[in-house]
Amino acid sequence: MKDALIFLIDTFTRLYLLILLLRFWLPIVRANFLNPVAQGVLRYTSPAVVPVRRYVPAIGKLDTATVLVALVIQVLASIVMLVILRGSAFIDSLSSAFLPLIGSALVDLASLSIVMFIVAIALRVIFSLFGRYMGPLSDLLNDLTDPLLQPVRRLIPPLGVIDLSAYIVFILLIALNMAIGDLRPAF
Repeated sequence: MKDALIFLIDTFTRLYLLILLLRFWLPIVRANFLNPVAQGVLRYTSPAVVPVRRYVPAIGKLDTATVLVALVIQVLASIVMLVILRGSAFIDSLSSAFLPLIGSALVDLASLSIVMFIVAIALRVIFSLFGRYMGPLSDLLNDLTDPLLQPVRRLIPPLGVIDLSAYIVFILLIALNMAIGDLRPAF
């Protein structure tokens, strides 16, 4: 029963965090906010982000309110899951585990951002292999991944129809995710 409950909490938390992280990254990559998918991201995240934005202003293009909301959700989800797993023993040690929980949440959010970019690149490659244009989703994937792919394309131009940039960025993102995973504090 505990495993199923933790699975549900973790899955739904990560899904919402992915949408929040998408909201964070869209202005940074200069995505088109008139895109219906981007509009959906804003609609689903605004109830949590807009009230916080009144007190936490953005820093340039960095939407600090969205990061704060994502961080709080990640920390709370981790606390709930650890209480389910360890019970009252974790509650007693919560004060000493709070800073490591915040560090772990930051690492988890960074890792989830990288996974989001990996999946976006994979979907873009799959759509291009099948010659499929998926409307606003394809446009959003292009907006999201172009800032990562373009610098590599300048260094290694496509060989006719073969574009290695997605493969190279894919591998670099996986390596970065592995390196970030090593930063996770133990508690």
